[in-house]
Amino acid sequence: MRVLGVDPGLTRCGVGVIEGRPGRPCTLVAVDVVRTDPQADLPARLLHLDRELTALIAAHRPEQVAVERVFSQHNVRTVMGTAQAGAVAMLVAARAGLPVRTYTPSEVKAAVTGSGQADKAQITAMVTRLLRLPERPRPADAADALALAICHVWRGTVQNRLAAAAAAARTGGAAARAPGGQR
Repeated sequence: MRVLGVDPGLTRCGVGVIEGRPGRPCTLVAVDVVRTDPQADLPARLLHLDRELTALIAAHRPEQVAVERVFSQHNVRTVMGTAQAGAVAMLVAARAGLPVRTYTPSEVKAAVTGSGQADKAQITAMVTRLLRLPERPRPADAADALALAICHVWRGTVQNRLAAAAAAARTGGAAARAPGGQR
């Protein structure tokens, strides 16, 4: 499976594409940071993110997208920008017909390092090791995007299968009923 991970940010938006399957090593496809001009108007910055993420999806053709879920911070302005960038990422994925899953920072940290309390350096070191990269991805936004994609391959696909099985069980139960809703 090919997954695009997005670490949303209005000034720096980390993006990483990997291929992998649960229980198997993942492989790096692409990693980058989309930057916007902090002096530009907000609509122009969001449009730039939209265009760049759309181009990235067209170029690398991920099958699914993982986006970091915004968490509460003390700086409301930072939270708003992060939320807006995350919304653009989800919109671009939806427009492309791709399933999107969001993960909290602690879910990603736990999936990649084994500890939900890991720091940025630990995440970057594990991403480097797990993807067998010759050097650490920089800046941290790029490593975080790759960590999101790894988290999704390892956790999200299992969650998607469980949800599909539950939906099939519900549908199967409905299919077993006679027309008109009678058994």
